[in-house]
Amino acid sequence: MTICMRFLISGKVQGVFFRASARFEAERLELTGHARNLSDGRVEVLACGEKEAIDQLQVWLTKGPPQAEVSGVSCEPVTHQELADFTIG
Repeated sequence: MTICMRFLISGKVQGVFFRASARFEAERLELTGHARNLSDGRVEVLACGEKEAIDQLQVWLTKGPPQAEVSGVSCEPVTHQELADFTIG
């Protein structure tokens, strides 16, 4: 079953290769979507794909890349979107 989830990640998550690392992890899990910085210092990740893969991405998002210091991850389901790949915005 294909679903889409929107994650908001807070902490030291900008300027630490979080978006590029999230894209690598999402592509490894065969997910589509995007990762982008928000003006308030958080990173938004939209992920679409199989629920099990999204669950694995969510676990990864709680840690992020080695340079990151994640203090929180919130998530909400969103309307399914047909996306071709995973991009960085």
